[in-house]
Amino acid sequence: MTIFLGVSAINTGNNLIYLIVAALLSFMGISGFFGKNNLSSVDVDIEFPQEIYARNEFPLKINLTNKKRLLPVFLMRVNVAGQVAFFPYIDPKSQASRYINISFPKRGKYKINDLYIYSVFPFNFFTRYRTLDKAFESIVFPELKACSLLTLYERDRRLKGDRASDTTGYEMDIVSIREYAYGDPMKYINWKATAKTGKLKTKELSSLLYRPIIIDFDEVVIKDIEEKVSCIAYSVSRLIKNNTPIGLRIKDKLYPPDISQPHKINMLRELALYENT
Repeated sequence: MTIFLGVSAINTGNNLIYLIVAALLSFMGISGFFGKNNLSSVDVDIEFPQEIYARNEFPLKINLTNKKRLLPVFLMRVNVAGQVAFFPYIDPKSQASRYINISFPKRGKYKINDLYIYSVFPFNFFTRYRTLDKAFESIVFPELKACSLLTLYERDRRLKGDRASDTTGYEMDIVSIREYAYGDPMKYINWKATAKTGKLKTKELSSLLYRPIIIDFDEVVIKDIEEKVSCIAYSVSRLIKNNTPIGLRIKDKLYPPDISQPHKINMLRELALYENT
């Protein structure tokens, strides 16, 4: 439209059209200056959650940092793997975060490098883009699929038997009576001791100590590798959730039985990167 009006002004010599063309060119110049400045001195960072499972959506955290000392950032959009996070306003020398839901189709190592920012600021005349030369990597754990393997290990554990430990819990015999603490389950209040003392008393029970289990990858009889990996990953996740010490033997590596979160992550990472060679 500006070009058309400029040609018209030259052909007609109309001063009003010249003024309109000058105003439009001024708007274009201002738009270019502030639009380019809006995209400069901006950094993007991505934070993956600790556990990502194949074919399961998860929240991906997008951090946008405005490094400019005086000017804020307006109407900024960040495109990550086809998903867009919108940041309407960020103060100078500050950071804002947004979440987008994405998923990965299969297990393994993934890299996100198709990352760019864009904005229509200030007048919505143009959409300006800037590609960010950054890459972010994460490991996607196998999809958790329920299978009969877990039932087999739980039945084997019950046949061998469990035993009580000296640590307190909510499962076995009474260890002691103590004063009620905020958060204790109401069903464990000892009403007889409470009536005698006039203060709420709670029963402390011994916890159940489960027998450890070691899953041997090669001995799991499932032909399809992906089904096998998903089944073992599901069993590992469920057994640790039930406080059962679980270990894994895979490719000449042995992860001794444990119930800690880092132990679980290490085994799931091993399964995620497994290749049938």
